[in-house]
Amino acid sequence: MTDLPLDQVRTLLAVVDEGTFDAAAAALHVTPSAVSQRVKALEQRTGRVLLLRTKPVRPTESGEIVVRFARQLARLERDTRSELGMNGAGEPTRVTVAVNADSLATWFLPALTRVPREPPFCFELHREDETVTAELLREGLVMAAVTSSPDAVTGCSVRSLGSMRYFAAASPGFAAAFLDGVPLGEGLARAPVITFDRRDDLQDAFVRRLRRGPDGASRLRHAVPTSEGFLDAVVAGLGWGMVPEAQAGELLTDGRLVSLVPERALDVPLFWQQWKLDSPALAAVASAVAATAAETLRG
Repeated sequence: MTDLPLDQVRTLLAVVDEGTFDAAAAALHVTPSAVSQRVKALEQRTGRVLLLRTKPVRPTESGEIVVRFARQLARLERDTRSELGMNGAGEPTRVTVAVNADSLATWFLPALTRVPREPPFCFELHREDETVTAELLREGLVMAAVTSSPDAVTGCSVRSLGSMRYFAAASPGFAAAFLDGVPLGEGLARAPVITFDRRDDLQDAFVRRLRRGPDGASRLRHAVPTSEGFLDAVVAGLGWGMVPEAQAGELLTDGRLVSLVPERALDVPLFWQQWKLDSPALAAVASAVAATAAETLRG
């Protein structure tokens, strides 16, 4: 493939970010016709359809590759300007990261406090389940992500952070009402359960492992899409759920929660993936995240 003209690459990114050709033209201070011609020229040069002409427009799989390249190029340009002293006085460096809710509620924010304050940073965090954060990397929407996948996204590096440990837990009243007098595996398969959202498979995976069969948790489930809300729902007795070790400790000690199978914790491995860029900003964040993870996650 021949070279990719940077004005065409930047134009494609503007169309994706703005949603329409007209909005991209306004952002770039050119005519809609010029935007259309640049995108068509880039598609001819790559031999691929890069955009789906919907409202808003969406990149194709090939388009996502070019969009990711455009975002990385913009990141490198900002870093270079910063190193040359060409940024405005005090202009912060923006770092976009996808992180799962349980990490966000426990160890991830303390990691960000370890990032040096000079030069100044702005963090833009995208909260997603650890099984899908890699998709945001693949689409070029974030520069780095905490994921559950050890397989590096194209153009990204990956390192192990450790594992988050989860315990099956419930309130004492809930355990007495739903689980006393029945085999635990059978009870958990029928009792109300708390999940984060419809993609949350943690409770089902635990029940399948406990029962050594294909069936997961009960279909009677409450979806609570925040880590703190999830914990509050379990403490309130709405259902049982898999609670992170970092959040469970005090609640187990004071008796507000009981661990249903203390010897059968579930460890979820986490990984840090980031763009392969020689970026001081990314390097600083990655170093702080790795250091905090080493202190707080299971090895």
